[in-house]
Amino acid sequence: MNGTVWVKASLCLAFSVLLAGCGAKATVDPRTEAPPLAVIEQDQDVNLVKVDHPEQFPVATATTREAAPELHVTGVISPDVSRNVPVISLASGRVVEIGAKRGDSVNKGQLLIRIQSADITGALSDYRKALADQVLARAQLDRANTLHEKGAMAKKDLEIAQDADAKAKVDVETTAERLRVLGADINQPSGVIDIHAPVSGVITEQNVTASAGVKTLDNSPNLFTIADLSYVWILCDVYENDLSNVHTGEYADVRLNAYPGRVFQARISQIGPILDPNTRTAKVRLELRNPGFMRLGMFATATFHGLQKQIRVVVPA
Repeated sequence: MNGTVWVKASLCLAFSVLLAGCGAKATVDPRTEAPPLAVIEQDQDVNLVKVDHPEQFPVATATTREAAPELHVTGVISPDVSRNVPVISLASGRVVEIGAKRGDSVNKGQLLIRIQSADITGALSDYRKALADQVLARAQLDRANTLHEKGAMAKKDLEIAQDADAKAKVDVETTAERLRVLGADINQPSGVIDIHAPVSGVITEQNVTASAGVKTLDNSPNLFTIADLSYVWILCDVYENDLSNVHTGEYADVRLNAYPGRVFQARISQIGPILDPNTRTAKVRLELRNPGFMRLGMFATATFHGLQKQIRVVVPA
């Protein structure tokens, strides 16, 4: 009896505890389970900068000034083709001596090359024959004049002698001129001709060596090319979008990679009329005097200055 009472009391107590737990969950405050409130941060003024030691950063006021736009392009020093002089030989033959080579500075009249030529030998032979024919024709004309004066020769025979003398004179003049064209000296006849420098300058091209054969003018390149490097060109590539900043007759600042501290003035002499279809650039030619140390093939930087000025912001350094 007493055991049954205790069992019922235990069940009642457990049921009461269960009801109390369910009632506690039903009365929980929902604010305790809600996510935290979002914190709103105010944007700072980007113009304001805070540093730890402001005395180390003095404040400077920006100003404005007018400046022309500048265009920087690269170029290469090239010879002035109008100052290039080819050295040729109208006589074919074999080289027996070379007096200068590529890269040498030569003076006008300096010996460059000696050629042994069969053309000169043949021309000398023709000249000597023409001289002999002229002597004979002159003697026959004198004899014809004497006979005609004494009535022993007809006038037509005298005219034939006069015609032969005139033709002999023409032959002498023609053969002598041929020798001069070939480069031979009439006063010193020889089968070897000397080729001299026509101008002073630097030999930039050489197409002949010792003991080499020299062909006629139609089948042979120049023996030498002498360039006067007192004035040189700088050839630059300028994109078509930048051509509006380049004008013929104006001047550009030139700096050489080999001498970066020196600035030279070069005149714009030509803007190429044809664009490169691959790079979309035009060749711009600058001309300037060579101070003596500019060498062909040197790299240079050219600065072109525009005509219209623009307002730019300047901050003191």
